Amino acid sequence: MRRAVCPGSFDPVTNGHLDIIARASRLYDVVHVAVMINQSKQGLFTVEERIELLRQVTAEYGNVEVESFHGLLVDFCKQRDIPAIVKGLRAVSDFDYELQMAQMNNGLSGVETLFVPTNPTYSFLSSSLVKEVAAWGGDVSHLVPPLVLEALDERLEKR
Repeated sequence: MRRAVCPGSFDPVTNGHLDIIARASRLYDVVHVAVMINQSKQGLFTVEERIELLRQVTAEYGNVEVESFHGLLVDFCKQRDIPAIVKGLRAVSDFDYELQMAQMNNGLSGVETLFVPTNPTYSFLSSSLVKEVAAWGGDVSHLVPPLVLEALDERLEKR
C-alpha cells in the first residue's frame, strides 16, 4: 500500500492545503494529514478543532486519515511505515526551506519528500494571511471551505 503524509499546522485549513491533500490522495492509497502540535505557539484553533475540521473537509476523498503529531515528522513516518512526505511549494522561498528539511528528513530516516507546485490560484495563500484578513473583516470566503469559514467567523466574533 502506497502511503504518504501531508504535514502542517492547518490553523486554519485553507483551499491551498486542500488542493495539495486532494492531489496527494490521487497519487497514494492512504494519505495521513499530520497536524503539528507546537506548544510554544498559541493557535487560533485548538489541535482537536483543526483535526475535526480537516476530517470533515477531507471526508470526500475516502483515503485520508487525520491525526496530530508532536516531535520529529520522521518519527511519525517511522511509526506508521510512511515512506513519503508531500509538501506544496508556493514560491522559491518555500523551496529553499523545504529542500533543507527534505534533505535532513532523508538523512535521518530515508523518508523521501515529494514537492507539489501549488495551484497558481493559491500561490499567495497562507493560514496566517487568512487569519489576518478575516480579523480585519476582509472576505476570505474564496480561500477556505465553507465549514472553515463558519468556524473562523465564530472564533473571531468571540475575540
